[in-house]
Amino acid sequence: MNNANDLNAFLDEAWVHLALGVTDSSSPARYPTFATVSPEGKPEARTVALRGASRFESVLEIHTDITTLKVFALEHNPYAAFHIWLPKADLQIRLTAFVEILTGADVDLQWAKVPPSSRVSYGTVPPPGTTIEEAYAYKKPAKQNRFAVLKCNLKEIDLVHLGACHRRASFVCHNNWLGTWLSP
Repeated sequence: MNNANDLNAFLDEAWVHLALGVTDSSSPARYPTFATVSPEGKPEARTVALRGASRFESVLEIHTDITTLKVFALEHNPYAAFHIWLPKADLQIRLTAFVEILTGADVDLQWAKVPPSSRVSYGTVPPPGTTIEEAYAYKKPAKQNRFAVLKCNLKEIDLVHLGACHRRASFVCHNNWLGTWLSP
């Protein structure tokens, strides 16, 4: 980065990494940690695959089976958080989002892009998280009616760069991103 005090350049760097997470399977941004809160109020975190990133819309997209616990949690509390650590860039990206659960005809275009070998991730029997008798006592049929897209409308971005001198900034979305430097 040319000017360490340039908030917009710092945000630009984060969006470059988010876009790479969608297109480059070796990018650490490809598999962020996604956190929700269970209906009982417990935090739940898991790794997801980043499937879309639109800076213009301030949206991240992930795909899931509609019967997962993360969907159940989001039906009770539609807010979630992402955490991404990029070791080569010494950059931590934390994002807060309001999540819309899209299914049915609203996700036909995304389903059409899912490779047949990956479609088995949507339809596990019994549903993900169900107790089973043995390690492989489940089936993985592809079921389009179980496919959901989580449209994560970003509300806040927190960036921390751990260089020789640390930098931290927080960005809030009000039609556009407004940033503020924070003490790291």
